[in-house]
Amino acid sequence: QVQLVESGGGLVQTGGSLRLSCAASGVTPEHNVIGWFRQAPGKEREGVSCITSSSDNTYYADSVKGRFTISRDNTKNTVDLLMNNLKPEDTAAYYCGAGGRVTRSQNDFSSWGQGTQVTVSS
Repeated sequence: QVQLVESGGGLVQTGGSLRLSCAASGVTPEHNVIGWFRQAPGKEREGVSCITSSSDNTYYADSVKGRFTISRDNTKNTVDLLMNNLKPEDTAAYYCGAGGRVTRSQNDFSSWGQGTQVTVSS
């Protein structure tokens, strides 16, 4: 059974940084792409970034390119999302999910964690 647990959210000022971490267990070879998604109040969940098991392929949403970096440590079964130069529009609940391919679509991911809140004050 796949279990994902997010951590690292918090309140930060504009321009600040946060590192989110997704601890994964029970991930199968067929669904070992880990993705970070976010959902702001009243909006749909959107893909932020994802990474393959070997870290040889990644995806970043245009809105976070150059500011966010995804990384994976298979020895610790964690996928981190380093978020720099945060903006108020980054405010959202962030979730990680397990999927079978690198894509921005949440429909290709499942086994969601409980989420971690990121709030960026202006």
